Amino acid sequence: MKSRILNVGFIGKTNAGKSTLLNSLIGEKISIENKKINTTLESIAGILNVKDTQIIFYDTPGLNFFKTKNIIHKKLKIEIWETINTVDLIMFIIDVTQYNYNSIIKDIKKISEVKKPIIIAFNKVDLINKDSILAYIKQLDKINLIDDFFLISAKYKKGLNSLIKYFISSSKLSSWKYKLDEITDKDDIFITSECTRNALLKYLHKEVPYKVIIKNKSYKIINKRNIKIKQTIEISNLRYKSIILGKNGATIKKIRESSQKEIENILKSKIHLYLEVVLLNAK
Repeated sequence: MKSRILNVGFIGKTNAGKSTLLNSLIGEKISIENKKINTTLESIAGILNVKDTQIIFYDTPGLNFFKTKNIIHKKLKIEIWETINTVDLIMFIIDVTQYNYNSIIKDIKKISEVKKPIIIAFNKVDLINKDSILAYIKQLDKINLIDDFFLISAKYKKGLNSLIKYFISSSKLSSWKYKLDEITDKDDIFITSECTRNALLKYLHKEVPYKVIIKNKSYKIINKRNIKIKQTIEISNLRYKSIILGKNGATIKKIRESSQKEIENILKSKIHLYLEVVLLNAK
């Protein structure tokens, strides 16, 4: 049996459900899910092996800043375009409850310039009348840029089998890029940092979570069921420290406990997490 492969890029607005879909397809939590803008800051690959076929999914930052001139957001835009240029197939994911024809058309026309197959996945179909979705399909089909349409619920894993069958049929003969037991291109250390970043997004407001850098200083496996992790939350402005710590350390405690719990659920181990807020370029 000859091996086959397909690279699929997840493209769509923030909160369209790209990370949830990735986690549902892989069956493990490898990309953080949060309702705040751009929780995914760099492309994360998820690997699904079905018999002789390896499907590699790339979760990308949201399209909300597709045309931005902001330096931070430019990096997100670069991540999106690098993925678009790398993959074989582009899956444009739409939150059906936030359908905006003009915005979608503008993005798809721009993406179609790379001359790659584009399919649309209408996500969260459990929240809207099916007739409305059929009207959306009819509307978008007229532009003749979409190869196929799928109705899914990433959260409840509905419609995913049809997607997988389509991906298999679209795959090409090639050697696998990843080993059979690999499910992501990111290691456990990266994922633990993402969990802490997710906790920061959960408990901090406005721009603060986007102004910090999470770094793992140590990752020590004590035994099969215990892992000791030390992370620093690097800040560029001293005023962020009091915000992150909170009154009597209440906020940082919530952040640590939330991240620790999420890491435990993912790694199936007892986690001992230690966080330290550090000011960059401090003298």
